[in-house]
Amino acid sequence: MVGKGSKFETFALRIQEAINNLDEISRSSIEALVCSLEAIEKSLRKLDKMLSEQGEKDDDCKLLTTVPGVGIIVAMTYKAAIDNPHRFEKSDTVGAYIGLTPRQYSSGEVDRHGSISKMGPPECRSMLYEAAQTMLTVTKRTFKLKNWGCEEKRNEKSNCSSSKKISCNYA
Repeated sequence: MVGKGSKFETFALRIQEAINNLDEISRSSIEALVCSLEAIEKSLRKLDKMLSEQGEKDDDCKLLTTVPGVGIIVAMTYKAAIDNPHRFEKSDTVGAYIGLTPRQYSSGEVDRHGSISKMGPPECRSMLYEAAQTMLTVTKRTFKLKNWGCEEKRNEKSNCSSSKKISCNYA
C-alpha cells in the first residue's frame, strides 16, 4: 500500500527546484518523468482504496485482521493463497501448504529436520512472517498467541512458528 502522508509531493517539489538550472531538453524530460510518477502514485492510491474496501467487506478478511499484526493486505494475500479452506482435512496441513513446516531428510536410520520447506506461495509466507514479527515485537498487548511465540528460544524460529500458528488457526 502507498503510505499515508506519502513523501512524493515533497520529492516532486525538490525535483522542480533542482531542474531549474538544466537546459530545456533535460528539464522537459525530467518533468515528463515526474508527471508519469504522479500518475502512477494516483493509480496506486486508487487501487489501495479499492483493495481496502474489498477487504473490509469480506468476512474472512475481517476475522484475520483481528490478529494483531495482520492487516488488510496480509489477510487478502492469505485468502488468495488458501482459496478454499475446506479443501484441507486438518488445519495443520495449511502450514505445510504454505511451506512453514520443517524440511525433512530421512534415509535408513537417519532422520533429520531442517529449516522450513519453503514450498507453496512465497508471498503468503513472507506476509505471514512479517505479521508474526509485528505481533511479537511491536504489539504491546499480551495475548495467548503472543505469549506462545515469545516462549520459543530463537527469534527467527518463533517468528516462523507464529506464522504457522496464524495460518493454521484461521484456515
